[in-house]
Parts: sequence; C-alpha cells; structure tokens
Amino acid sequence: IWGTADEFHFAYKMLSGPGSITAKVVSVQNTNDWAKAGVMIRETLYPGSRHAFACITPANGVASQARVDTDNTSISTNQSGLATPYWIKLERDIGGNFTVKHSADGVTWSSVQGDISNRIVMSTNVYIGLALTSHDADLTCEAVFSNVTTTGNVSGQWSNQDIGITSNATEPMYVALSNAAGAPAIVTHDDPAAATIDVWTEWVVPLQAFADQGINLTNVDQIAIGLGAKGNAAAAGGSGTMFFDDIGLYRARNAADQ
Repeated sequence: IWGTADEFHFAYKMLSGPGSITAKVVSVQNTNDWAKAGVMIRETLYPGSRHAFACITPANGVASQARVDTDNTSISTNQSGLATPYWIKLERDIGGNFTVKHSADGVTWSSVQGDISNRIVMSTNVYIGLALTSHDADLTCEAVFSNVTTTGNVSGQWSNQDIGITSNATEPMYVALSNAAGAPAIVTHDDPAAATIDVWTEWVVPLQAFADQGINLTNVDQIAIGLGAKGNAAAAGGSGTMFFDDIGLYRARNAADQ
C-alpha cells in the first residue's frame, strides 16, 4: 500500500457520509519492516484509488497514510516505538477530513505525531474496512484483528478481495446447460486451474458433450458459467477476478479457426 498503486487484501463494507472504524491489531507478521495491518477508508477498489489508512507495522510503529489524488504518490508519516497488540482508529467527518488515532488500551487515544491525514475529496459512498499488505510480492502476510467496530451509515455484509493483485485463487471453471426440467449437464474446463489463466483464451465447448449427458439441445432454457463446484455455492471458495468477452454459438470448429 504505497506509491501510485496498491497491492493488498481488503475486507470491507460500505460507508455513506461521515463515519469511523476502530480495530485492535493483535499481531502482524514481520514479512517486511513496512508490512502493514490496519483500517482503511477507500473511494474505490481500483489500485490507484484515493484513500486514508491507519496502520501498524512490525518495525516502524503506527503510520498515517493517504493518497489524496487518484493514481498519485502516497504520503505517509509514522510514529515509531509502538508495536502490536495496539489499537488504531480512522475517522471521516462531514467535511471529508480524516483523522488517525492510536491507543494502547482502546480507551485513551492520541493522534499520530505529524499526522498528514487531512481533507481527501471522495464520493459520499466509500469502502470502509481492514487492510493488510506484506510489502513483499513474494511473501504472504498474516495479521490478527479483534474488537472491530464502525460508526456512521455503514451497510452490507463483510466482503473481501485482493486489490491490485492479478493472481486468482485456483478454481475449476464449468459451463452448465439445462432444459426446462431435469438436472443440468456440466462440462468442466480441461485445466483444473482455469481461473489462474492470465491471458485472453478462447474455450471451445462441443455441444455434443451436453447431448451425451441427455440434454435436448433444441430446448435449452438456461446456461450458467461458474467457478468451483456446481451446486455447492455455500462452500467457501477463493477470490479473484474473471473477464468474459462474449459467448457465441458456432458450427463445429476449433479455437484456432476464424
């Protein structure tokens, strides 16, 4: 979480207007002196988004960081000599001013010395939550949070995703066709890690593969494309982003054909 674009994991809800988030950072793994675990308010999930961030690090104490303009360089100030377990708080007031505070006990609060958080122009509706970065692209960092509370008009269930990290979790991909009645026919991608393919790739699925499973191809009423295990949506899955360009129906052909 630095420079002009961030790479980190974010667990978030939505905030409309002024509000705050407070958390006790119980621990943060020392993958780097500048690994960071903390609370963030962020305008978008885009890597170069405006944001304000209150965090604690393994070796540089508590930091107050921000990106005032989209795709611009981050700014930071920190107060050394502070270590987990420690409390941090980030507030946005009605004027769009941000304040970073820290506490050893969650009762008595102090501002970060030289705190650079100030007015950051964001939209009314923003993301509010917990952020973690290893500050090392080759390492995964673990942090433990507790006593997470928010104020203001905070809504939605907790969601989480990687921001600015292109690697998806390994998941199989499938296509399912169904008639008006009966079970769907499912064809799974040949690559069990299809979700990690990072270049545009055409997947040609022969319709005969569905017909062989008993689907009447003249009476298809639904097509589904999914990741993971069809019919087990309640199971925990991975995270990532997929882009689908288009879905087409052709006469018999190969992926290389035009």
